This record gives sequence, structure tokens and C-alpha cells, in this order.
Amino acid sequence: MNNTEMNFSPEDFVLVGADKISHLDENYASKSYWRDVLSRFTKNKGAVVGLFFILLVIAMAIIGPHMTGHTYDSQIIAHQNLAPRVKGLENLGVFDGSEKMHTSQGSVKQNKYISEDSTVTTGLENTYYWFGTDVLGRDIFTRTWTGTRISLYIALVAVVVDMCFGMVYGLISGYFGGKVDMFLQRFAEIINGIPTLVVVTLLILVFRPGLVTITLALAITGWIGMSRVARAQVLKLKEQEFILASKTLGARDFFIIFKEILPNIFGQLIVMSMFSIPNAIFTEAFLAFIGLGVPAPLASLGSLISDAFKSFTTHPYMIVFPVIVLAIIMLSFNMMADGLRDAFDPKMKEM
Repeated sequence: MNNTEMNFSPEDFVLVGADKISHLDENYASKSYWRDVLSRFTKNKGAVVGLFFILLVIAMAIIGPHMTGHTYDSQIIAHQNLAPRVKGLENLGVFDGSEKMHTSQGSVKQNKYISEDSTVTTGLENTYYWFGTDVLGRDIFTRTWTGTRISLYIALVAVVVDMCFGMVYGLISGYFGGKVDMFLQRFAEIINGIPTLVVVTLLILVFRPGLVTITLALAITGWIGMSRVARAQVLKLKEQEFILASKTLGARDFFIIFKEILPNIFGQLIVMSMFSIPNAIFTEAFLAFIGLGVPAPLASLGSLISDAFKSFTTHPYMIVFPVIVLAIIMLSFNMMADGLRDAFDPKMKEM
């Protein structure tokens, strides 16, 4: 045999099926968890719309009371029961200050800004109230956005109570279990068994009606739902392998609770907190409607609706704008919370 060495070069080989290769694998840049959440949230049009309206309401609550030159408690008796009038729109027949009065003889259209007699002036020809005035001559536009501040304050209180007390309560109860869990859950059931209206009524006997009373009422009963959600999530995670590994390595209980368990359930807790905001706002509006809210002349959306309800048959415009703002706030928070739920846990959308 001939022991001749054979030398091969790359050109001597042909890749089988090279003509059938259509594309190459693509490399995708890695995303952090929070960037992935933000990406899913921005793709949810309903959630983005809800966030936009929340920011719009917050902006109007800040600048709205300063836009008209009136304060929430300023009264001008000569300007009472004036319908909405907006400069620039009055020539189009919209928000021109006219309203229909329903009397026993039928409907009568009137405009208190302009006198029917051309020789007589009312002194209101150059006056504009965007949302109209109430029975005491107070600007509803200013009072509506002042009341929105209270609703947003209640939303902030609900979040703080949920995240600072309800979350910690549920984490500790679910993690330690046993007698600790039994005692904490029985205590929560006793607190939850007392209606909020009863709590507020008892607080009024001690404190004056106002934001302090409503804040304490929410602080006493508003954390129950969050604590139950946090406890359920802890019970599901505390027997996982990574928790057992932390215990084996000597990690302390509170380190495991706040460094190992909490980051894994923080998304669900944020969503639960967002869903509790509309409930807290509705509770404040309900208490104000029945006369247990902020005292006059300070206004909240609930008290504005309560006062306007008395004049609903004669001046319906008084109740329209506070109801619209309240509905926008509650609907926007619900839409944003729904978007956050899908962003933090995409599998929930498929269930």
C-alpha cells in the first residue's frame, strides 16, 4: 500500500442542505423583569387610557381650583343657580347658560345671565361659570376639583394602609402559621365583622366629622382584603425549594419574608392595592352622601352629589359634573389595575 498523506482544505467540503437554509437564529437582548412588565402594560390600550385619565384628573385637582378666581367656600347669592356657561361655546348654543325649568305649566327655557328685556342688564353678561353654580352661588367647577383632591387623598390612604399594614400582617400570618396564624386571622375576622358604617359612627362620637374620621375608618377596616391575599400567596410559596434552601443556609425568618417571598408576590399585591382604591373612594363618597363625610363648607365628590341630589329635578346640571368626575376616577383605576394584573402575570389573562 502507498502511504501517501492526503491534505484537505475547506474548499473540499460542501455543507449538505446549504441551499435549504432559510434563516439564521436571531439573538434577542435580555429584558429585566420590570422592563418586561412595562412593555406588557403599555401594550394594553385600556390600561394606558386609564393611566392617562388618572394623570389628567390629578393635574386638574392641582390646578383646577385656581383657574376661575373663586374658592370652594366663596358665596355670591346674586349668582345662585346659574347654569354652565363657557366662553366661546355660547355662540354655538352649547353651554350658553340656558336651562329648561320644568314647572306645572310645562317646560320653560331661561337664561339668568341675560335679561329678556334688552333695556335691563343683569350684570352677568360677562360672567362665566364652566360647571354652573349651586343654590348658594358657589362655583361648582372649583368645588368639584377641590372634592377630587379628597377622593385622591382617600386613594392614597387606601394604598398606604394596604401596603404598610395589610401586606405585613398577611406576610407574618401566613409565614409563621400555627398559633400565630390562628390568632391573627381570628382578630382580622372580628374586625371585618364590624360594618364600616358602624365604625365611622362610633368614631364621630369621639372625633368631629372630617378627613380624620374617614382616614381612621379606612385604617381600621381597609386592610383586611390585602392581608388575606398576602397570606394566601405566602402559604403557596413558603414550602418552595428556594425557601427551604434559604433556611438551610441559616437565613432568618424576616429576611426570608421580605427578601425571598415578598419580591415574588409584590406584583399581585400592587394589583390588589389598585383594586382597593375604587372601593375606598366609593366608601368615602357613600359616607359623604349620608352626611358622615367632610363638614361644610369643605366639599368632596360625595357631598357635592348629596347636595345636588336635592335640586336634581330643578337643576340637574349640579349633579352631572361631580358624578362624571367620580365615575372617571373609579373606572380609570379599575382599568389600570386590570392592565397591571395582566402585566405582572400574563397567564391570568388566559384563565
